[in-house]
This record gives sequence, C-alpha cells and structure tokens, in this order.
Amino acid sequence: MNPMPLPKRYVILISGRGSNMDALLDAGLPGECVGVVSNRPEAAGLAIAAARGIATHALDHRAFASREAFDAALADLLEGLQPNLILLAGFMRILTEGFVLRFEGRLLNIHPSLLPSFTGVHTHARALAAGVRLHGCSVHFVTPALDGGPIVAQAAIAVAHDDDEARLAARVLAEEHQLYPRVARWFLEGRLRLDGERVVLDGEKPVPGALHAPRAD
Repeated sequence: MNPMPLPKRYVILISGRGSNMDALLDAGLPGECVGVVSNRPEAAGLAIAAARGIATHALDHRAFASREAFDAALADLLEGLQPNLILLAGFMRILTEGFVLRFEGRLLNIHPSLLPSFTGVHTHARALAAGVRLHGCSVHFVTPALDGGPIVAQAAIAVAHDDDEARLAARVLAEEHQLYPRVARWFLEGRLRLDGERVVLDGEKPVPGALHAPRAD
C-alpha cells in the first residue's frame, strides 16, 4: 500500500499589510502555509497571520550589516521551514543573486504592472503618465534581474480616462487577489514548473481573440 503523499508546504513573504497574503490564505490552496515571514517586525500582516493560526517570523533587515547577510539569514530560516514554494506578496526587498539561485524555481512574485513594462515601484503613476490604455499585474518566477523573471500569468484592465493613481491601484489590486492564488494553486498541484527560462503549465488552454481598449462602438 503506497503512503499518502505529504501536502505541499508554502511560505509567504511580506513587508506590510499583506492583502495578497490574505487572498492566498483565503483561497484554500492545496497545501499548508508553514509560515509568514516579514523583513519588518511592525508589519501589520504578521498579526493578521498569527490571528489565523499561521506561524510568523520577523527578520528585521535593518539589523544586518549588508544585504548579503540579511539574505543569508532569511535563506537559513526558509530552509528550516522546508517550503516547496515561496510566495513574495508585497515583499519590498531586492534579493541577492545567491539567494535567488538557492531557491530557483520555487520563488514566485506578483508585480503591479504588465511586465516587462514599469518594473520597480510607483507603477500606477508611471502607467498613467505614459498614457497606456491597458494596465494590470503579473505573476512571475523570481530571477536575479529585478522583476525580470519568466512571466507565468497576467491580468489586464482598461485604463479609464478619469482614472487617478488610487482608483487604478485599487482595480489592479482586485485582479492581483484573483490571479496570485490561481497561479499558486497551479504550482502546488504540480501543474506549473520552470524549465530553464521557460514556463510550463500543464493543461494550459488557448485564449481566443484579443482585447481592444478603448472601444467606442
């Protein structure tokens, strides 16, 4: 008789409130969240996770002499938790190459733009300034290049003529809360993997047609 396979283990990294963390925990993912880790002990998301019965860990990056020293400590902490998947959910740290390579293929991040456009911060203001008609969010595997890893999935919204930064950000965030749990589920179900620089998703279906924005007909 074959033993039942152990559930996949995942860890969520945050720096603040952790609304994407909440969305992931609400999604009933096919795995066990074995920890929420923040580089800021004051992050509100730590208390929220603890109230949900999730183990939390604060590792203050300001207490370390270098980025490399912090990343080494974070890597050791994560290795102790033995995650199959590490989900960056508003984790506002640029990770060193050594850290990324140590967990290659197990690191996912959500970014509030349609990558490769608007890497980094202030994405919504920059999208409005550029006059783009479509904006959105992207989930990608993490590589040493900032926001430059292979893209798994994206969600796009049309930019309205009267959008300001706050309204646009809120609408993109709502899409993030739908997209990120979907991608995490694919990974934990064993359907999603990174093959070199190529994303492989078993059962992927083609999407017919195209989105045109704006429309005036």
